[in-house]
Amino acid sequence: MAPSFAEATAVRPVDSHTYTVNLDSEWCVGSVPHGGVVTSVFLRVAATHFRTTLAAQDQPHTVSLHIEFLRRTQEGAATLVVRDVKLGRQTSTVHISLSQEGREEVVGYLTHSNIDAETGISLKTRWILQPAPPPPPADFTVLLAGGGDPNWTEQTDKPFPKFRKVSHRVRNFLPRAGQVMPGVVDQWLRLDSGEKFTDESIGFVSDNFPSVVDGLWSTEQKGKPPPFWYPTVALNLDIKKTLPLGGVEWLFLRVRPKTINNGRMDLEVVILDAAGEVVALSYHVVLVVSAERNLAARRNGQTKI
Repeated sequence: MAPSFAEATAVRPVDSHTYTVNLDSEWCVGSVPHGGVVTSVFLRVAATHFRTTLAAQDQPHTVSLHIEFLRRTQEGAATLVVRDVKLGRQTSTVHISLSQEGREEVVGYLTHSNIDAETGISLKTRWILQPAPPPPPADFTVLLAGGGDPNWTEQTDKPFPKFRKVSHRVRNFLPRAGQVMPGVVDQWLRLDSGEKFTDESIGFVSDNFPSVVDGLWSTEQKGKPPPFWYPTVALNLDIKKTLPLGGVEWLFLRVRPKTINNGRMDLEVVILDAAGEVVALSYHVVLVVSAERNLAARRNGQTKI
């Protein structure tokens, strides 16, 4: 039985600046832990660190994250070390590195603040999603039960599910009439376990959606696309608001690349709540490579992506 999301991202303190986690195979793509899971682990380490070691800062919320995936991670134990880079009155920044078997594999900077205590100018920007997505589900309970929502339907034919095991951990609901245009992916997302999305879940959410490449492939190529692997090189998060204390069951995502060229693409991810408010923005640098790269044996203990 697959561990829950909370179990898969649970971190344990070793000392004031060191934490451990066990990366589970059920939350992997091929042999590599899902990048969104790793991002949520970073968020959870930072949240724990600011709740304990840096509690005096009173800055419980991540507002900005930048992560670089230097090497492939693997299932099993990992150690995360925190370095307090800048402790300030309004924001504080920490550096976190994740290592396995002596390899430094993922590094990141996270900036914390207290969103609930923020003050200052606020203006309405009149920003909206263009083109507009279908109207949200009228009743999420009916949608979840397989009812006849006129605009959304569950994705049941997930490609390469044995390779993309993490796809079993979520339920994706896509526009019934198809995406609004090629190169855009809109979806409503829910954890299959029924767990609620919390602030630390946003890292996972920002990296969990149907393949943009698969959707574009049919417009330019014949047949079905091969089993690509999409290793993230860098991932950024700009978190706009906190989620309710008990979490939320549903979140909306729009994902869109601007260029896909020579096996490298960008992704812009917009995350909204059920009220249509922006929860977070995310930007990715991603490689598009053969799935064989994911499963290849490590060389000299220092395999790069």
